[in-house]
Amino acid sequence: SVSVLRSVHAKRALELLTSMSQRRSEVDTFACSAAISACEKCAMWERALRLFGIMAQNKLKYNTVTCNAVISACGNGGEWEEALQTLHLMAQRVVQLDTITMSAAISACEKGGEWRNALQLVIVMAQSEVMFNPTTCSAVISACEKGGAWKHALCFIGVMVQSTVALNTVTLNAGISAC
Repeated sequence: SVSVLRSVHAKRALELLTSMSQRRSEVDTFACSAAISACEKCAMWERALRLFGIMAQNKLKYNTVTCNAVISACGNGGEWEEALQTLHLMAQRVVQLDTITMSAAISACEKGGEWRNALQLVIVMAQSEVMFNPTTCSAVISACEKGGAWKHALCFIGVMVQSTVALNTVTLNAGISAC
């Protein structure tokens, strides 16, 4: 199956990174990012965080793609707090936020039922001039729905109607579910 294949690839990526480290080869941002991305795809959020920590220890520079993978891995593992902590670290290290970053963080909040945090991230997106997309908006509405905040979900749909973000079936279904 695809998940087994992904798991094998993630383990192989981690083995290669460990081997590089043991041979005193230079572990660089690219190698760590590849291993973190493999962890993300296999729902290995703890390993992704561990690798992220190794990057810090080796004073490797974070990039948006690496941070996005960590946030997504944490979100997929139900670790919304770790996802938001990584987002906060990005701001401290002046790593560029993008739509993928914010969508992953909002999705992590949605999975954790953290609708207030999801709405806070919408404010961060607006302040940072990060573009919204239907996926981001659906996650915000779903977070509100899971938290019983249907008025906020409908209000957000109203904001979407006034913006350039297209409403799609997923977004509208999330809005209906919120009510």
